[in-house]
This record gives sequence, C-alpha cells and structure tokens, in this order.
Amino acid sequence: EVTPDMMAFMKSLSEKITVGIVGGSDLPKQEEQLGDGIVKTFPYNFSQNGLVAYKDGEMLEIQTISKFLGEENIKKLVNWVMKYLADVDIPIKRGTFIEFRSGMFNISPIGRNCSRVERNDFEKFDLEHNIRKDMVAAMRKEFADLGLTYSIGGQISFDVFPVGWDKTYSLKFLPEGDFDEIHFFGDKTFEGGNDYEIFTSERTIGHTVTSPEDTKAQCEKLFTSGEEK
Repeated sequence: EVTPDMMAFMKSLSEKITVGIVGGSDLPKQEEQLGDGIVKTFPYNFSQNGLVAYKDGEMLEIQTISKFLGEENIKKLVNWVMKYLADVDIPIKRGTFIEFRSGMFNISPIGRNCSRVERNDFEKFDLEHNIRKDMVAAMRKEFADLGLTYSIGGQISFDVFPVGWDKTYSLKFLPEGDFDEIHFFGDKTFEGGNDYEIFTSERTIGHTVTSPEDTKAQCEKLFTSGEEK
C-alpha cells in the first residue's frame, strides 16, 4: 500500500506536472493499494494496463479479453493452466491460481491467497528455480497461435494478454500533441518484465526505480529542482 507521505508527494507533484497511474492490476486492487477514489485523484488512471481507462474521473474505455479470444480459447487456456500447475512442485500452494480480469489472465503458481511472508518466500524460490519463467516458456509454445504475450510482474504471478495490450496500451489515451514529454517510472523494466514495453517505447522517457523512495528522489530531481519541466 502507498504510504501517506508518498501520496502527499504525488499530489504535490501533480500541481506541477500531469500525473497518471498505470498498472496491471484491476481497479479494486489499485484502490486497495492507492486508496478509494484513485480515479479522481490524478488526471489519468489506467488499470489493467489501460484497458480500463479514466481521465479526470470519467471512464474513457473498457476492453475485454473475452471478446478478443472467445470462450472456447479461454476454456482451453484455463484447463491447460490448471493441469500444468497441478504438476508444479513448490514448497507451498494456497488458492486463487488463475484470476480472470477483463483484460488479462493473472496466473500465480503459489496462489494469490498467500500471506505476505509466503509471498516473499516464493519470490526468493522463484528467482532460484525459474518457476514463472519456465511456465511462461511452456505457454508460449502451447498457445503460439493465439497472439498472446506474457509479462512477469510483482512477486508471485505473471500476466497473459493479447499482443499490444501491455502498458503501452495506455499511451493511446495521451495524444502526442498534448505533451512535450512522457516520463515513465517502473521497477520491472527488464525484458519480460511488465514495465519493459512502455519503458522502451519511443514515446516515453523511461526511468528504472527500485522503491517508492527512489521514485520520489528521481521525480524531485527531474521535476522540482531547477527548471521545471
């Protein structure tokens, strides 16, 4: 969850520049992390990579993966994932292994119902044993014909969505003539991470951050010291 200090800083920053939030989670999860009414806090708010888009508190668009794939392909994918996860050997498993969102599938080998300690432990285990990377590689092969892309983000899961439905999707709501520069800040900016596509986009100036404190420091250096941009 965002700290009161960080939220206060972002609101202050929003008085100097246009601030937008883009994340892979659905809106309820965003509100859990950033506070109720987040769609009205900043000029732009994009959940599910922009498939649910708000400007000034008003909804711009909702796009869904069910319309894109069709129910037969969705059923095929869900069945395959459940069979694959049944054979994955990890120290613990909890619940909610597949989360169907309007714009993507979020798949978690440990299950999203794990505790914070279990989440941290799985992240370490996954870094050593490549549980998510191996599963993504298997899915790329199995579903090569569906036009899907895979993005490992956070500690315990990865997202599956149509090609082009990464965070660059949100840029369609930011007309090129409206902004001199678009700066993006994210921590999963490596190839395969869920910030990579927007981080490397020709339309953005990408910044890799390691923590909320680092984000604040980089924003202060860019936007609040010397000449304001």
